[in-house]
Amino acid sequence: MPEKYSRQPVKDWKDRLEIVYSTNPDFSYDKGKGEETDTLPPQQQNLLVSLDRKQRKGKSVTLIKGFIGNEEDLKELSKKLKSRFGVGGSAKDGEIIIQGDFVQRVIEYLVAEKYKVKKSGG
Repeated sequence: MPEKYSRQPVKDWKDRLEIVYSTNPDFSYDKGKGEETDTLPPQQQNLLVSLDRKQRKGKSVTLIKGFIGNEEDLKELSKKLKSRFGVGGSAKDGEIIIQGDFVQRVIEYLVAEKYKVKKSGG
C-alpha cells in the first residue's frame, strides 16, 4: 500500500510557542537567544551575602546576590559552595541559595577565592 503523505520529522512543539500561525511547513523560527554575559574575574565581582527567611516556612537560607556572568559559571560556584558545606541549594538568575545559616563561612570562603564580598542585612 503506497503512502499518500510524506513523513516529515516531528518538530518539537516548544520551538513554536511564540508563533501564532505559519503557512510554510518548513518554517523554522530562530529564537533570538540573548547574549550571555562574560563572567567577570573574581576580583571584579561584587557579591552580597545575606541570611533570608522570607517565604521559606521559617527555614534559613544563605543568599548570595550580584554574580555577573553566565549561568554555567554561576552553577559551578554554587556547586563548589554546596559541596564545601555539605548542603543543598540552587543557582539561577544571578543568585545562589545555600540551605542553612552559613553567612560567615560563605564570606570567608569567597574572600579566600579572591571575590569582593559584603555582608548584607542584619
